Amino acid sequence: LALIGTFASGDTETARELLDENYIQHNLAYGTGEDAFIGSVEYLASADVKTTVNNIRAFEDGDKVFLQTIYNFAGAGEQVAFDIFRFDENGKIAEHWDNLTALAAEPNPSGHTQTDGTMEITDLDKTEENRKLVEDFLYDVMQGNNLDKTPDYFDGDNYIQHNSGIADGVSGLNAALGALAEQGISMVYDEVHMVLAEGNFVLAVSEGTFGGTPTSYYDLWRVENGKIAEHWDVMETIADQSTWQNQNGKF
Repeated sequence: LALIGTFASGDTETARELLDENYIQHNLAYGTGEDAFIGSVEYLASADVKTTVNNIRAFEDGDKVFLQTIYNFAGAGEQVAFDIFRFDENGKIAEHWDNLTALAAEPNPSGHTQTDGTMEITDLDKTEENRKLVEDFLYDVMQGNNLDKTPDYFDGDNYIQHNSGIADGVSGLNAALGALAEQGISMVYDEVHMVLAEGNFVLAVSEGTFGGTPTSYYDLWRVENGKIAEHWDVMETIADQSTWQNQNGKF
């Protein structure tokens, strides 16, 4: 939180103290390394419009912290982001992954925004159980291996949805996917790269395609009583490799 705060404060000294000198960047729009990060902080500090950082949720899982935040970089427009930071053995921030999308102007069909909803982290004793549930859900449902098991993961039609274009309920999800299919658009999850968890919250980082375009999926699920109860997400098109500012890859 202190590190992302430097985007707003312009405090390069704090950023340098927090970063490992060999900081690895997976946001493909930025260079890798500590100096590249410091350069971004300096650039934002010099901009005419002040950058704002509004953290919504923060979680930790082992050597990683994952965040849900609303940014507005130098007045470019509000974006919803998931960030993942890996800490090294010295407590320095050593690696970063993220997914960003524009903040929707209106709530979704069920009246939810991309960031509202349940805040409290509970069930810390069920972290691994909940991680396994989401891993199985990704394999069975999102990757389409055992679609007949879909009802097993939900409490009937109870499912709170924060995707900006989809209504609540499993029925809302099925209706949205059906509408996409009628347009010839498929949402494909090919590979799961990370599943991070703290208590009742689980974040999955997946790679696939949306309408044939390479896409990065960050999905945050809340689990309640062994069922998937709530969902937030950020989808981002993976930039063409010719435009990458680092060669670390998106994942």
